[in-house]
Amino acid sequence: MSYQPRILAFAGSARKGSFNKMLVKIAVRGAEATGAKVTYVDLRDFELPVYDADLEAAEGLPENALRFKSLLEEHDGLLIASPENNSTISALLKNVFDWASRRLPGEPAYAGFDGKVAAILAASPGALGGVRGLIHLRAVLETMRVMVLPDQKTVPKAADAFFADGTLKDKTSHEAVERIGATLARIIAKLHA
Repeated sequence: MSYQPRILAFAGSARKGSFNKMLVKIAVRGAEATGAKVTYVDLRDFELPVYDADLEAAEGLPENALRFKSLLEEHDGLLIASPENNSTISALLKNVFDWASRRLPGEPAYAGFDGKVAAILAASPGALGGVRGLIHLRAVLETMRVMVLPDQKTVPKAADAFFADGTLKDKTSHEAVERIGATLARIIAKLHA
């Protein structure tokens, strides 16, 4: 691979023992094995108030929104594992997107997102594995001009799906998640060839 893809990876969960944090880290290993440079961040480290246009008008973008926007601009792709809350994406993930998608003076629309490539995953204690939330995540990302890969992976009954070290008990599923990370890296490299 002549171009080294830069991928920003995160989960839409703040919970310390998050299944989605474990899941995205598996995909990170797949991307790294293909030659990508991956930056994993915990959204817990980007605490933000609920998006409020009045707050934005009075104070501008919060420091953590600016930090996240900067990370977006430094990377070619996104690797996201999203929990499903009430059949949609988490409030945490939506709020980070709402703040990070705000324009700074002179910026075009969706400056940090436009032109990125993303791969999406979900793990859920439920039987569907978070697939309903991924439908919404795909729609949100595509609205922000992110190209979302067609392949995605869900892990149902996540409370029983992982070993203590964060790997998936089902070898086929584990390999599929790694493959999604690797595919994202390869596609980004091809786009920059």
